[in-house]
Amino acid sequence: MDPEIVALAGTAGTTVVTLMATNAWESARDGVVALWRRFQPARAENIGEELDAGREELLLARRTGDAESEAELAAEWQGRVRRFLLARPEAADALRRILDELNPSPPQEPGTERVRLQARASGSARIYQAGRDQHITER
Repeated sequence: MDPEIVALAGTAGTTVVTLMATNAWESARDGVVALWRRFQPARAENIGEELDAGREELLLARRTGDAESEAELAAEWQGRVRRFLLARPEAADALRRILDELNPSPPQEPGTERVRLQARASGSARIYQAGRDQHITER
């Protein structure tokens, strides 16, 4: 299975469930239904109903402090999105655009850049990484 699809489905499922309890819910719901309508039109109406039912489950779980139900709901939507992407891999870019619209990255301050750190160590090697200032005092 394509690890990129699995990662995207995980992000999408978690994002959708998280947004179920926010002011952005209607936009999230509309985006997901539109995605299904475009790539699997026969299932779009059912997906909308399932999203609404999931929202009710989530709101009840949060009122009662049931974190396990929230986690199960996220896993359920991750699976649905994963199966959707496996059936329609061409929908991945459209899903990424929807997620970007729903969860825009904060504007970067002038002079800042994104940093990606990667390291491998073996034996008794030490690795110190920082995206900015780092002070190390060894004794």
